[in-house]
Amino acid sequence: MKALEGLRLLDLTHMLSGPYATMMLADLGMETIKVEPPGRGEGTRRLLASDPKNSRFGHGAYFMTLNRNKQSVTLNLKSEEGLALFYDLVRTADVVAYNFAPGVAERLRISHGVLCEVNPRVVTCSITGFGETGPRRDQVSFDLVAQGVGGGMSITGEPGGSPTRSGIPIGDLGGGVMGVIGILSALQARERTGKGQHVDISMMDAQLSLLNYMATMHFLSEEVPGALGNGHFVHVPYGTFRASDGHLIIAVIVDSFWHALLDVVDIPELRRPELDHQPGRWAARDEINARLSDKLRTRTKAHWLERLRAARVPSAPVNDFREALEDEQTKARGMVVEVPVTDPASTGRVTHVRQPGCPIKLSDASEPSFNAPPAVGEHNRAILGGLLGRSDAELSELAARGVI
Repeated sequence: MKALEGLRLLDLTHMLSGPYATMMLADLGMETIKVEPPGRGEGTRRLLASDPKNSRFGHGAYFMTLNRNKQSVTLNLKSEEGLALFYDLVRTADVVAYNFAPGVAERLRISHGVLCEVNPRVVTCSITGFGETGPRRDQVSFDLVAQGVGGGMSITGEPGGSPTRSGIPIGDLGGGVMGVIGILSALQARERTGKGQHVDISMMDAQLSLLNYMATMHFLSEEVPGALGNGHFVHVPYGTFRASDGHLIIAVIVDSFWHALLDVVDIPELRRPELDHQPGRWAARDEINARLSDKLRTRTKAHWLERLRAARVPSAPVNDFREALEDEQTKARGMVVEVPVTDPASTGRVTHVRQPGCPIKLSDASEPSFNAPPAVGEHNRAILGGLLGRSDAELSELAARGVI
C-alpha cells in the first residue's frame, strides 16, 4: 500500500510549481484527479507537444512528467452545471490544489471560503508568486521572477559577473515542494480538528526560506554577500577544480579533511602550520586554490576521485545530465523510472519514457509505480459516472453542451 492511498486530490494546477507538487502527492499514492477545461485541456499539454525530440504521441516532456499517476476529467467551471459537478467532486475530496493568480479562485467560486461550505474537511492549497497577501499579491510571477526577487540569484555566478539563475527552476520547484509540505501539514492538523484549512504558498517565501543561515548571517553582520562562483564564504578549499579530463568537486569543511587532502595531493608548500585551521586557510585561499588547481590538472578525474574517496575527503565528479542519470547510485536508489505513455489515436499503442523517480523512500510503503499521463477527459466516465453516478446519457448531454 502506498503511503497516501485513500486520500483524494482535485488538481487544478498548470505549468510547473503546482503540477510538481501534485505529482509528488500522486507518486506517493494520493488519488489525483486533474480537472481541466473541456476541449484542449490545460495549457501545459501544448508545451513541446509538437517537438519531435521532446514529445511522444502528442505529450510533451513537461506534461508527461508532471502528470503521471493522474486521472483527467473535463469541467467548464465557468458554467453553473460544471461548477455543480465540481462541488460534487469536492464533497468526495480531501484536497483541492490550484496555482491561479490571486483572485481567480474567488471569481470562479472555488476558494476555500466557498469550498469549506461544501466540504468542511477539505484542504485547499494555492501556489502563487507572492502569496495571497501583501502589496505584491497581484504581481505576475514565474520561476525567474521568484529567483530574482528571492535573493538567491545575487549570490549565484562568478564574482563580478551578472546575477545568474539556477539551472534548475528552483523558483517553481521550491514552491511545489513547500506546497507538498503545507498540504500534508494541513491533513495532519485535520486529524486533530476534523476541519480542513487553506494553505497559502508563495514562491518568493520559498526562496527566502532557502536563504536559511545565510540570511541570519546577513542580519548579524549587516553585510550583503555577493557571488562566489563555486567557492564558499567560510571553507577553503571548497569548489570546482579542473582535472586533465573534466571537473571535480572538493569540499574541505573540517581540519581533518584538509590533512587527508594534503596526503592525497602531496603539495609540500601547503604543509604549513598556519594552514592547519580554517582562519589561516581562508586568509591564504588564493594561494591554496591556485596550487591545488595546478596539481589536479596533472591527472584524470578518476585518478583523483579514487584516492580522495579512499581518504574520505568529500569529493565528486561534476556530472552532466547523462552521467548523473546513469550513475550507479541513481540506479540503486530507483531514481530513473519508466513511465508508459499511450497513443490516444491508436488503441493499445504504448511506449515507455524514462523520467526521474520519486525521491521519498518509505520503509513501510509498497514499491512506487507509475501510470501514464492521461488524455484530456480520459476518466470522465469513470469519475463523473462511477464516482458521481452520472449516466452515460447524462454525460453525453453534458459533453454536447460543452460542460464536460
